[in-house]
Amino acid sequence: MRCLIHLPLREENPFSFRETLCLRFHGAAIIITLFNWYAICSLSQVLDTRDVQVFKVTVNGQDAQFAFGEKHSFKGTPLEITFPNELRRGQEAIVEISFESSPQSSALQWLTPEQTSGKKHPFLFSQCQATHCRAIFPCQDTPAVKLTYYAEISVPKELVALMSANRDGDAPDPEDSAHRVYRFSQNFPIELLLVCTVLLAFIFTFNRKIGPRTLVWAEKELVDKSAYEFSEAEAMLKAAEDLAGPYVWGQYDLLVLPPSFPYGGMENPCLTFVTPTLLAGDQSLSNVIAHEISHSWTGNLVTNKTWEHFWLNEGHTVYLERRIGGRLFGEQFRHFQALGGWRELQNTVKSFKVTVHKNPVTNLVINLDEVDPDVAYSSVPYEKGFALLFYLEQLLGGPDIFIGFLKAYVLQFAYKSIVTEDWKKFLYSYFKDKVDILDKVDWNSWFHAPGMPPAKESDLGSFSSADLKGMSSHQLIEFLALLLLEPPLPLSHVQRMQEVYDFNAIHNSEIRFRWLRLCIRSKWEEAIPLALKMATDQGRMKFTRPLFRDLYSFDKSRDLAVKTFLEHRASMHPVTSMLVGKDLKQDQ
Repeated sequence: MRCLIHLPLREENPFSFRETLCLRFHGAAIIITLFNWYAICSLSQVLDTRDVQVFKVTVNGQDAQFAFGEKHSFKGTPLEITFPNELRRGQEAIVEISFESSPQSSALQWLTPEQTSGKKHPFLFSQCQATHCRAIFPCQDTPAVKLTYYAEISVPKELVALMSANRDGDAPDPEDSAHRVYRFSQNFPIELLLVCTVLLAFIFTFNRKIGPRTLVWAEKELVDKSAYEFSEAEAMLKAAEDLAGPYVWGQYDLLVLPPSFPYGGMENPCLTFVTPTLLAGDQSLSNVIAHEISHSWTGNLVTNKTWEHFWLNEGHTVYLERRIGGRLFGEQFRHFQALGGWRELQNTVKSFKVTVHKNPVTNLVINLDEVDPDVAYSSVPYEKGFALLFYLEQLLGGPDIFIGFLKAYVLQFAYKSIVTEDWKKFLYSYFKDKVDILDKVDWNSWFHAPGMPPAKESDLGSFSSADLKGMSSHQLIEFLALLLLEPPLPLSHVQRMQEVYDFNAIHNSEIRFRWLRLCIRSKWEEAIPLALKMATDQGRMKFTRPLFRDLYSFDKSRDLAVKTFLEHRASMHPVTSMLVGKDLKQDQ
């Protein structure tokens, strides 16, 4: 496998770089060429790496000295390259790096044929959020850096390559008749964590057109289900464009990844990754697609500059996601989702109760000094961020008024990376006639106080439902979420619920997840194998981590939970494995 990537010069940057990177994984080779790597000094350049060996560096064809700094527990090892000659402002430098990455790279998951649905060919995907791109190649691994790229990837004929870019066609490889070359171009600046690569078996992977600009890619066994489940993608795209402005990225494809994928979705431009746990059969979990579509504006166009300000990505995206839901399914649906998000935030804050004051990971603007962003990851930036925006919407004149601000915000900061203070200054500028109202907002508590935000549940709307009978999937999810906030139910109660409602027969992953948590918390031993199966059949951390934590807290399932985790650890995504290991006190 060969890969050639060009990252072209951007005018606002004084220097340009090219890196030639050779990665060897299980006998495969990738060659990547990067143009316009951002120099911050005319004499040297420091790049991020993690578990990467470097053999040689040249600058403009001359050998360059390089040295690794001190290794950090989760940040990796800085690589400093010293230029053989001083560069003038505007002068181009071509930096070539020969290196090898670890087969255990935390950014890549190599799946055996047995770990796929087809069972015939291996599968590779990259997942670089938050700081894992450095585990593929030396780079400035920060969302503050944005770049464009062009790529050519040569792979064996039985495989197909996909990337976070528009497809520019494919053709036989002139250097190897057994290979084909796939070409990609990303003409809009994106942060490095979104430069994704996928290699999958062409023969056993299919796509279906589900809209004028959307293909859904999946293994043969899942493609029809996926096409049905995500058929509303174009309607969601149109609603998002009406709310936030034109969709600039061209193609919007969806790729259904194997079950080990650790997130609900990943907003790679032009190619959204999604988990197969969304395949509920009734389109009831398609809000995740609305979320990833929304990232095309809030996250990919306007980006948090550092991970301390992650809420700028996720809070705005949840807000836009729910505005799309309101357009498609009614305003009451949006308020219902807002209430569910509030419950999710309550649950998250409750789970952090022991450390909330010592390590305030429930702040909206978080302090990540010596804190791994993966470890700090939770629903807080999503739901606390949404709560702030929903609160401001009500405060400043309602949804029609506030969506004007969101559209102007995207236009103002498109293709840029910003921090919370930039957002706040623009908010005050946009609502300059309502400064007196904004001054009454307790900004310090919203941004810097741990725990629940300074708003009441009544500020976030309400929704009433009658009985369990006749409830929609979303109402069932909310019903079970409310029960999770209460003390554990008596064992007899969950047994009777199963007898009457047969929750075990429901395949909607969001319902099943909450139901199994209720059962384990009520110490129902018959639910242990079901909970272990869900925790290991898929790797979405939203499900896997809480299930393992609950099983570990139940004395009758603790040892089995540890044993099962250790048996499945090798097939888990590296980030999932690391975090579940911490949860179960099995840190390597």
